Amino acid sequence: MSTITRQAVEAALRQYTDPHLNQDPVSAGCLREVDIQGGTVHVRLVLGYAAGLFKSGWAQMLQMALENLDGVERAQVQVDCLIEAHKAQDQVPALANVKNVIAVASGKGGVGKSTTAANLALALAREGAKVGILDADIYGPSQGIMFGIPEGTRPQVKDQKWFVPLKAHGVEVMSMAFLTDENTPVVWRGPMVSGALIQLITQTAWDDLDYLVVDMPPGTGDIQLTLAQKVPVAGAVIVTTPQDLALLDAKKGVEMFRKVNIPVLGVVENMAVHICSNCGHAEHLFGEGGGEKLAAQFGVDLLASLPLSMAIRMQSDGGKPTTIADPESQIAMIYQETARNVGARIAQGGMPQAMPSIVISED
Repeated sequence: MSTITRQAVEAALRQYTDPHLNQDPVSAGCLREVDIQGGTVHVRLVLGYAAGLFKSGWAQMLQMALENLDGVERAQVQVDCLIEAHKAQDQVPALANVKNVIAVASGKGGVGKSTTAANLALALAREGAKVGILDADIYGPSQGIMFGIPEGTRPQVKDQKWFVPLKAHGVEVMSMAFLTDENTPVVWRGPMVSGALIQLITQTAWDDLDYLVVDMPPGTGDIQLTLAQKVPVAGAVIVTTPQDLALLDAKKGVEMFRKVNIPVLGVVENMAVHICSNCGHAEHLFGEGGGEKLAAQFGVDLLASLPLSMAIRMQSDGGKPTTIADPESQIAMIYQETARNVGARIAQGGMPQAMPSIVISED
């Protein structure tokens, strides 16, 4: 009978690649424990991202690999998830009770950014993370509707200083819509909007979140700069459609986050294809392959390519986004995969690169 060694165990594990980290578990630093007792091998891995729906299948696959080794009678593989706070911009203080902030942004409106932010937050929660979502679209907040929070609901105030976030579908939710009349437009200049954003983020009593998803307003203006300068953002997700006009604005969004030293975690392409519900014909109404080209141009991941679907719209409008309304659907699975990939990119430190310095001059 062959003697089992740690080297043999590690060699077996190196044959398998974590699809979210794009590395084997040994090279990725996930291997924390190897215990060999005769013909029994116990291995413990720790993933740095939320992967509650993935880890059992991953453990089973690695267990089978180890049990194929000579001399191994029985193998146990334990996979845990441990989400830590990761480095954000220099000289930006950490946010109380929040480990990682994820900005979901777009260059222009109407590309499904808020829908993506809601489903990303819900998918991260389904993977076992503690998640909050902040609706930073001060002029057009929509997360209250998407999370099914009744109109007129107001957050409680704690110690006359903190807003207590509302909770829906296991996610903590905060929005300017909870503090204003839904039918009254917010007619504010840029500095007032930026001040409101900072107050919402820093004066909300978040409950030890692993991830705070921030649904940004479209564009590259005051709010985006305020977020970059005042809030420790671990990474940004850019949302676009394949349409040339949307891609042009999305490129500006990617460049903006790069210039303010925030890693771009990847691109989500919405409305990529329409499938006729009657005949099944596929038609690319807004162009084809735009998200993939954008991701390739900037060297980032295409996190997801989602169809133009009536179900996504109806479920979001109904207060139950796809991830929880139809969790076993193909679209929900795409959101889950996106959430795991976003968490994995953050765990890997985003995509570090040389950033140009910004010089602002007044003529």
